[in-house]
Amino acid sequence: MSGHIDLAKKTGATIVYGPNANTSYEAHHAKDGEMFALGDVTIKVLHTPGHTQESTTYLLIDEMGKDRAIFTGDTLFIGDVGRPDLAIKGDVTERDLAGMLYDSLQTKIMPLPDDVIVYPAHGAGSACGKNMSKETTDTLGNQKRFNYALRAKSKEEFIEKVLDGLTTAPAYFAENARLNKEGYESIDRVLQRGSQSLSPDAFEAAVNETGALILDVRDAVDFAKGFIPNSINIGLNGQFAPWVGALIPDLGQPIALVTPVGQESETVLRLARVGYDHCIGFLEGGFTTWQQSGKEVDRVDSISAEEFANRWEQNPEVAVIDVRKPGEFAGEHVKGAENLSLDNLNDHMAEISRTEPVYVHCAGGYRSMVANSILKARGFDNVVNVEGGITAIKKTSVPISVDTPVSH
Repeated sequence: MSGHIDLAKKTGATIVYGPNANTSYEAHHAKDGEMFALGDVTIKVLHTPGHTQESTTYLLIDEMGKDRAIFTGDTLFIGDVGRPDLAIKGDVTERDLAGMLYDSLQTKIMPLPDDVIVYPAHGAGSACGKNMSKETTDTLGNQKRFNYALRAKSKEEFIEKVLDGLTTAPAYFAENARLNKEGYESIDRVLQRGSQSLSPDAFEAAVNETGALILDVRDAVDFAKGFIPNSINIGLNGQFAPWVGALIPDLGQPIALVTPVGQESETVLRLARVGYDHCIGFLEGGFTTWQQSGKEVDRVDSISAEEFANRWEQNPEVAVIDVRKPGEFAGEHVKGAENLSLDNLNDHMAEISRTEPVYVHCAGGYRSMVANSILKARGFDNVVNVEGGITAIKKTSVPISVDTPVSH
């Protein structure tokens, strides 16, 4: 979600979009090549369709008339380029958009001087690309040398490379795009509503009244020791917002928060950044106050990798679910394990036993606890979390396979 509408209202600034943008609020729709004077410097509009048809790069020209920097949005990242599969409309395919992106890069970006500084909109961890660097800026010259997409020798090679290996886009992307186009509720109101402190009784009553989802954002190790029944654990200290977006399909879902003390406002804000604007408040004092109130507490059966190895040796046919992505699973996995990636878990509940023990793990423990919390909330009382994931399991006697999996 962008803060452009709130920022414009508070500052009186004009929202500027590139060509082809169609918004429901007042904005200046710039023409390709249009110039904006800002004191002694100038911003030049470079229409660079490909990620979307309205994608635009802004070139900063200094007071001496020298091309100084480009603000590339989702057109060019450090180490990558924008995905061309997120804004497919009508007869326009992802291959069409990839071809547009190639032309944009070749005609608008590549001719610029090598010392121009690249400032992209995203870095490593964003789902808007697949190979983004952790670096936040670079020279265009370095990107010409090292960015795989800029080194393609033809448009066809570029299209194949850019489209290869794209994962499914998070479900919230399309809704975020719609809200950014049509408008959204003021962030001040969102933060005020979400920052209501609720006693355990008030928290319980609010959940019952609104049907709110209880989202517990504590670390997995703390969640395992005890949590409010039916709550979902997605820890703040991980890929928090993308997993919320992948696992909570309805952006209008009321959410009641359980957070570490002092991180309530941060949680509300991070949810709002991906469009989850309907937090109804947080549990005052965190989970400790819930425990002290004497209300019901649930727990996840969580065992060490060593204990898992002992149980596996007693029964090598035990059910093991690996919730990592298929590519991770293919590289190495517990022999006989089934791959049900976390982002597709909701679609495959029927395949999981409700009677026999089911051991769930990921790479290090973050995603498996998310999965366990979802399964527990759905009535699976037979699931067991394996602490430390495949990283810890590899240090035990459990056999590891590298066979290509049949995955979901």
